[in-house]
Amino acid sequence: MSFKAEYIWIDGTEPTAKLRSKTKILTDDAKGAELPIWGFDGSSTNQAKGHASDCVLKPVFVCPDPIRGGDDVLVLCEVLNTDMTPHESNTRAALAEVAERFAAQEPIFGIEQEYTFFKDAYPLGFPKGGFPAPQGGYYCGVGSDEIFGRDVVEAHLENCLKAGLGISGINAEVMPGQWEFQVGPLAPLEVADQLWVARWLLYRTAEDFDIAATLDPKPVKGDWNGAGAHTNFSTRAMREGYDAIITACEALGEGSKPLDHVKNYGAGIDDRLTGLHETAPWDKYSYGVSDRGASVRIPWQVEKDGKGYIEDRRPNANVDPYVVTRLLVDTCCTALEKAGQV
Repeated sequence: MSFKAEYIWIDGTEPTAKLRSKTKILTDDAKGAELPIWGFDGSSTNQAKGHASDCVLKPVFVCPDPIRGGDDVLVLCEVLNTDMTPHESNTRAALAEVAERFAAQEPIFGIEQEYTFFKDAYPLGFPKGGFPAPQGGYYCGVGSDEIFGRDVVEAHLENCLKAGLGISGINAEVMPGQWEFQVGPLAPLEVADQLWVARWLLYRTAEDFDIAATLDPKPVKGDWNGAGAHTNFSTRAMREGYDAIITACEALGEGSKPLDHVKNYGAGIDDRLTGLHETAPWDKYSYGVSDRGASVRIPWQVEKDGKGYIEDRRPNANVDPYVVTRLLVDTCCTALEKAGQV
């Protein structure tokens, strides 16, 4: 007997990487064992030149395949060079190093992934050649006049749960055809791995409905909200006391840190972070309690309880979760360490 393993990886497309996958047939004796490395043509994925095109796939996360079912699995992979060093497009390797360095602080994340459905080059729910009613009634709405694509969203949610991913919720967003799912709370590598797999499942699920899903941060120009990946973050010290919350917020605003982060928070970020539509300007840093117009929000419950987490509202929907988690861990955990708040 045999089973199918869908090997998934992140390619080298710039400025925003794409997901790729292909199927490997494995015999039953591979069940429960470490899955084998594999390879692919990097010259077709913007990861190699034709004269030296081989790249290596190293499995790092395996879960049940909810599409095929049975014993079949999804296999998220890191991309390596043929000498087994991380490929230059491999952002997971840098996160692994930072996560290990600050593991004692127990950082955890919850990432809110927004996305938009398109059908025939129009956002789902937009009339061809025109616009729907202004945003407002669509957020967490109900009814066929305000909600578009729920069947795809429900199928995606079910697939994520069958895969055993740490999905913690879904909701309709501010623009027609725009939705969100949340992954976490999980440790840095876990949340990033699972978010990538959840994205793959989103695209794959939408295929069956002949609908496209996009992580474009500003899918419709004008008076419409963009799409983000609001990133909720805490360490043990932040979950135990408010001083650590303030230390983390201040650290994110020190010196060059605001721009160091923003320039790595997804392509097209200046189109989304305008200071309007529940965003702070991309070139100005701020934080505040219950303030969705700030760069970083401290939830009201966190202030009331005197402990908890912060929400970085700047990352785009198309952000690389390996990068955003690495930057937040490095910046905040370094500051907390220096302040003796660990």
